[in-house]
Amino acid sequence: MTASDSASLGPFEAARSLSYRAPLPRFLRIRQTFGDQQVNDVPAATAEALEPLRYRVRPGMSVALTAGSRGIHDMPAVVRAAGEWLRSAGAVPFVVPAMGSHGGATADGQTAVLHGLGMTEQTLGMPIRATMDTVDLGTVPGGPHVRLDRHAAEADGLLVINRIKAHTDFKSDVESGLAKITAIGLGKQHGAEGIHRFGPAQLGTWIPLVARRIVGTGRVLGGIAIVENAHHRAAVIELILPDGIAGAHEKRLLALANELMGRLPFDDLDVAVIDAMGKDKSGVGIDPNVIGRLMIRGSAEFERPRIANIVVLDVSAGSHGNAMGMGLADFVPFRVLEKLDLRSCYINAVTGGLGGPQRAQIPISLPTDRDAIAAAVLTCGNPDPLACRIVRMRDTLHLRDLLVSEPLAEETERHPKLEVLGPPAPLRFASDGTVAQWMHA
Repeated sequence: MTASDSASLGPFEAARSLSYRAPLPRFLRIRQTFGDQQVNDVPAATAEALEPLRYRVRPGMSVALTAGSRGIHDMPAVVRAAGEWLRSAGAVPFVVPAMGSHGGATADGQTAVLHGLGMTEQTLGMPIRATMDTVDLGTVPGGPHVRLDRHAAEADGLLVINRIKAHTDFKSDVESGLAKITAIGLGKQHGAEGIHRFGPAQLGTWIPLVARRIVGTGRVLGGIAIVENAHHRAAVIELILPDGIAGAHEKRLLALANELMGRLPFDDLDVAVIDAMGKDKSGVGIDPNVIGRLMIRGSAEFERPRIANIVVLDVSAGSHGNAMGMGLADFVPFRVLEKLDLRSCYINAVTGGLGGPQRAQIPISLPTDRDAIAAAVLTCGNPDPLACRIVRMRDTLHLRDLLVSEPLAEETERHPKLEVLGPPAPLRFASDGTVAQWMHA
């Protein structure tokens, strides 16, 4: 659907006649070189990691496995392999969606999110049991209620599975990983909302404490931690025993994840163009660790990178209309608005407490990609559009291949981990103002 033939956008309709143009520099396609640490056989590595738990598995015991809402490349393989290993040990495994309020805070919606990530009962080889009901395990002193997915609470055992990485809201010893999926993911909407109500600055306190309370029930067998390389393939698959969840083991893997994480190779940019945002790319659609914007009132911003204006051109299909995080952008074309599911987005934003409202705000919205990019260039503070330092990326998850404007050529050539893949060429736009796609090898 193009901007010219889309359905009415209500109050945005008056902006349909707006048109912005700016001369743009030519662009170079470049490639970053990242480390090559990678797990070659994911199912075998998963099974090997689980072996120390064999003594805890009793014949016939039911075991709940967690599956979250992120687009983690090797997650379906890890979950399936974990289920196969548990069956080989005599257990009866099943999967529970562990994603707080995502999927519109409905059981069917959360199952649909898993399906969109390639995790169905057929691909995983075990049942998916989804509910928004929780069991209240009491409160953490001075803190939130501890809630646990009802199906997980009724199981004989619980195996938590998640990627360990930098969080999008706060910095601490334990950020996004096994503790988070235990405390927030399995807490469903009410559990996540209760923790977030204390504000992002307190997440580093309450996530570990809530996770430890759940671990303290004795149901948690352990956790499978995935650390990805910059190509988003598993670099490490490790078992974390219950006492290591929210502890030293998880802290160590977070440090490794930060070392391996892909980042933009430039500190100062006039404009960043992001082809697509999405919940399958980052918890807030656009990873703040990549763009250098936190956008949480009262929280300090990142020191780098420094980007004057950000344009987001689309919302991924895997987001199911949840464009939570669009407030991190400055400009979007109307096609982003056409894909919004405001109910899902606002449920996510309100559940997120102080970290939600500003990030859910709608950016300046213009008819086409060309208008949005031109407006970002015209307002970035650089008086010469042809001298603008611009980076275009597929999304904040895939950063190996980038398009960079010619003013970044000299810096690119000096960078030891950057390679220019071809001669400079202009950005091309279709007659309806949509920017042409470009290949990502």
